[in-house]
Amino acid sequence: MSEQIAVRIPDELAESLQDLIASGRFETKAEAVRTALEALLDAERRRRLGGLIAEGYRRLPQGDGEDLGLDESASHTLHGLDAEEREAGLEW
Repeated sequence: MSEQIAVRIPDELAESLQDLIASGRFETKAEAVRTALEALLDAERRRRLGGLIAEGYRRLPQGDGEDLGLDESASHTLHGLDAEEREAGLEW
């Protein structure tokens, strides 16, 4: 089941939307709007998840793993994740 939503948008936004259709990027206005809404919801989900991760680090600061009682394998995994975060520009 899907829900239909009627939305009024400013003329300039409607013209820009039509330009996207004309460029071939999207086949329909509905497809473009759905894609934009999905991107918005994904960005919001990522923002919330980032906040939860940051809160987790505040509650349990990063360490080398040994101070957390982790075995060598888990400690190695944490170091790998730290490196991936730095590489992605996600240092907290």
